[in-house]
Amino acid sequence: MTAPLVEMRNISVSFGGIKAVDNVTVDLYPGEVVGLLGHNGAGKSTLIKVLSGAYKRDGGTILINGEEVDINNPRDAKGYGIETIYQALALADNVDAASNLFLGRELMTKWGTLDDVAMEAAARKVMGRLNPNFRRFKEPAKSLSGGQRQSVAIARAILFNARILIMDEPTAALGPQETRMVADLIQELKRQGIGIFLIDHDIHTVMELCDRASVMKNGQLVGTVKVDEVTDDDILGMIILGKKPEKVA
Repeated sequence: MTAPLVEMRNISVSFGGIKAVDNVTVDLYPGEVVGLLGHNGAGKSTLIKVLSGAYKRDGGTILINGEEVDINNPRDAKGYGIETIYQALALADNVDAASNLFLGRELMTKWGTLDDVAMEAAARKVMGRLNPNFRRFKEPAKSLSGGQRQSVAIARAILFNARILIMDEPTAALGPQETRMVADLIQELKRQGIGIFLIDHDIHTVMELCDRASVMKNGQLVGTVKVDEVTDDDILGMIILGKKPEKVA
């Protein structure tokens, strides 16, 4: 069995005496998508912000490739190959795909000017791995469709060798065709051995895109199940009732 990319063991986070995350353990393997589900306030976003470096844990350990690590800020997380793709995507609307990929990490020529040629070449190379049908390299991000914007955001993450992606509701507000595009992107990332934590409210999205689902309620882990062993109703019962299906208990 391959070693997990990520192990979060017995993670706890408190805010003003309230336990937002209470002794939660989840893991993620290479080429796997693990969905994180639960009502608002269930603790899933807080848990994942510990991994992304946005929040500090009060207890528990994080292992990356089997080694215990300290993640105190987003820079630490990036150093361990962890990238977060938020629902808002954080793209600069007025510049093109290559400029967005290298935003804040621009390549320069020996004369101290922006190396647009090198950045576009790198953008075409990484997008060729991810979405070979993408052609709109010269157009500003604001002119791209939702699915194409997701392509750019994902390409930016893997350009800098991310092995672990955190995706926040990647298909929210997308139409069926664009949702299919994002699903194809995720399948390609899996083929490349990248592990994905996918935060979502939509059970159908999780059932379609994920290999396993971890459900949280009131800061605690209800359980982690393989999606091909449960039904939508089983997952719904975990979210609402906080009970793991008997057949996979």
